[in-house]
Amino acid sequence: MRGSDLMLASLGGGIGSLARWLVGLAVGRRYRGTFPVATFLLNISGAFLIGFLAVLLDFGWTERFGHPFNTFILTGFLAGYTTFSAMVLDMSKLHHAQQTSLALMYMVGTVVLAFLAAFFGAALASLFL
Repeated sequence: MRGSDLMLASLGGGIGSLARWLVGLAVGRRYRGTFPVATFLLNISGAFLIGFLAVLLDFGWTERFGHPFNTFILTGFLAGYTTFSAMVLDMSKLHHAQQTSLALMYMVGTVVLAFLAAFFGAALASLFL
């Protein structure tokens, strides 16, 4: 690991976190329901992007930390943009608000739709190759 790797991952993560915060603000201004729409949309769109970029850039998991672009975008930006911890917090809040069914649907829906989004992102990118 080089200092440039740390810098790229940190910079990408910071930009991704800022993008997540801005999306959260924008969604929060328009939506007032109990379902965590912002976190849901961030995780699904992030899964689509990682599937798309992984195929488009011929990204192999063995190269996850080796190439500067992968370090900046895939490890940094998308890790900051998506948020597993916020999803778990949202699920906990729903459960404590006596909305356990919604929490479970949120969890399963996020995982299933994120998988499908990554799959379709990869399929779309393969059309460009």
